Amino acid sequence: MTASGLRPGTKDRSRPDPAGDGRQEGARRLLAAGVSGACTAAGLGLAVLTVLVTAGWIAAPHVGLGLVGVVRTGAVLWLVGHHVAVQVHGAGRIGMLPLGLVALPGALLWRAGRSVVRAYPVTELRHVVAAALAVAVPYAALAGALAIGSRSALAAASLPQALVASFLIAVVATGFGAARALAPSAQLGALVSPRTRSVLAGTAGALAVLGAVGAMATALALAGQLHKFSAVYQLLEPGAVGTGLLLLAQLAYLPNAVIWAIAYMLGPGFAVGAGTVAAPSGSVLGPLPAFPLLAALPAGSHGSGPGWLAAVMLTVPYLAGIVAGVLTVRLAPASALEAAPVRGFCCGVLTGGVLGVGAAFAGGPLGDGRMTTVGPSPWQVAMVSSLEVGIAAAVAAAAVNWWYLRSRSSGAANVPADTDRPRTSVTPGESGDDHVIYLDRWSREGVGAPSAKRPRGPSALP
Repeated sequence: MTASGLRPGTKDRSRPDPAGDGRQEGARRLLAAGVSGACTAAGLGLAVLTVLVTAGWIAAPHVGLGLVGVVRTGAVLWLVGHHVAVQVHGAGRIGMLPLGLVALPGALLWRAGRSVVRAYPVTELRHVVAAALAVAVPYAALAGALAIGSRSALAAASLPQALVASFLIAVVATGFGAARALAPSAQLGALVSPRTRSVLAGTAGALAVLGAVGAMATALALAGQLHKFSAVYQLLEPGAVGTGLLLLAQLAYLPNAVIWAIAYMLGPGFAVGAGTVAAPSGSVLGPLPAFPLLAALPAGSHGSGPGWLAAVMLTVPYLAGIVAGVLTVRLAPASALEAAPVRGFCCGVLTGGVLGVGAAFAGGPLGDGRMTTVGPSPWQVAMVSSLEVGIAAAVAAAAVNWWYLRSRSSGAANVPADTDRPRTSVTPGESGDDHVIYLDRWSREGVGAPSAKRPRGPSALP
C-alpha cells in the first residue's frame, strides 16, 4: 500500500481523469451517431419500399391483405433489397433476388457513413472502421427485428441471412462513405502501393469492359425480341400503376441480366431451370415465367444468332484481359521482365473472383420444382474468367512491359556522353539561382597563362 492508500498502478477515483472522460464522451458520441445513422437509413429505405407496395395494393387490392399485410410486405421487400432469401408458402424458397435493389440501402448507408464522420471527430482511417461498426451493428439488429416481425403465413424471410447480409452491406457501404468523407479518392488511393494499385486498376478495367459489353448485349437482345417483350406485357395486363411497378422490377433485375450476359460471353452460359442452358454454342430452354425481361433469352439449339456473332462475343474476355494488362503496366512498369505477366495474371484471378461472387448472387432458386436452378454456375464463371482474362492480361502485360524496357534502354543509350567537356555556361534556373557565368576561352587568363595586372580603383570600371 502507498501513502495515499491505493495500490500501485491503480487510479484515484476521486481525482478527475480528463483523458478518460474525453474517450468515454467520444465513444458515446460515436455510438449515438451510429445508431442515428442506422435508424435513418433503415427508416428511409423501408418508407420508400412501403410506399411502392401501397401503390400496388391500391391499384390491385388483394382480399385478406390489409394495411398490416402491406407493412409486412414492405419489410420483406426491404430485406430482399439486402439479398435475403424468402420462403413463400406454396411456392418454395425465392433466392434469385434483384441486385439493383441493393443500390437503395447501399446509397442510404453511404450517406450514413458521411453523416457519422461529420458528427464524430474522425481524423484517421482506423476511426473509419469504428464508424462503420457503429452503424453496422444496430443496422443488423434492426434487420433481424424486421425479419422476425414480418413473418406471416404467406412469407417468411431468413433470419440468419438478414443478420449477416445487412451487417456486411452496412460495413462496406458505411466504411466507403466515411472514408470518402475523410479524404479525397486520390489520397485514399495513395495509401496503396503502386503495384497493388496497378493490379486493382487492371481488374477494374477488365470488369468495366465486360460490364459494358454485357449491358450492350442485353440491350441488343431486348431490341431483337421486342415483339415477345410486348406480348408478355399484353398477357399480364398490369395497368398504368402496375406497368410502372413492373418497369421498376425489371430495372432492379438488370444487373442480374448483365452478369448472365457476361457468363454467356465467357462460355459456360446460364440455366433457367433444371435441364436448361443458354450458351453461345446453343440454347435449350423450357417453359419460362411471364416476366418481360426473360424475353431477351436466346433461343435455338444450334446457336442464337450468326456464327460470327458468337465468335465475336467469345473474344470479349480476351479483349478485357488485354485492357487489364496494358493498364497494369502503364500505371506501374516492372523492372524485371517476368514480374509484369505475374501481375497481369493476378488481374485475371481477381476478375474471376469478383465475377464468381457476382454469379452466385445473380442466380438462385425461384421456388420448388424445376426452377430451383436459375442463373450461371459460380465456380465455372470464376474458373473460366480467371483463365481467359488472366492469360490475355499476362501476355499483354509482358509485351507492353518489354516494349517499355526496350524504349527506356534505347533512350538511355542515345544520350550523348558530354561529361568530359567543361561547361561554358549555366542557364538561369538550372542550378537553382538566376546568375549566369560566362567563360571566355580566348582570354589570355586561361590555365597556365601569366596573370596580367589590372588597374585598381575607379579606373577599373567600364
